[in-house]
Amino acid sequence: MAYATVADMVDRFGDLEMIEMTDRHHSGAVNQEVAAVALADASAEIDAYLGRFARPFEEVPPILKRLCCDIARYRLTAANGVLITEEIRNRYQIDVLNLLKALAKGDLQLGADGSDDGQAATADSGVMFTNAKNRIFARDNPDRAAD
Repeated sequence: MAYATVADMVDRFGDLEMIEMTDRHHSGAVNQEVAAVALADASAEIDAYLGRFARPFEEVPPILKRLCCDIARYRLTAANGVLITEEIRNRYQIDVLNLLKALAKGDLQLGADGSDDGQAATADSGVMFTNAKNRIFARDNPDRAAD
């Protein structure tokens, strides 16, 4: 599930920029498929940072929608020969990456009330580790019990 839609990107960046980034066949329209793939890739990048959160979210937090659009924009401009402006580069390399790292470390929260929306993931792999104080077998003779 992508954290943003093509319509979200059009709202943020405008038709002209979206056509410039996605129209590989010079049809004069936003290529929905190209934009959707970029948004899916951006969402996967976000997921890589947000492993501690249970997903999918019931409602996409607004910050993730914005980050998804910025990542997709950066990737689309890089892939399609569109000039990557300093603003686009900074939004990705400084803003997006720093926010994702802060979310991953727990320095920032996704919830409006300062929580993680109660969705912090707890993983249970079913594996249990123990450390026995007394060895059952001695190293020098595996057939004999340790003293």
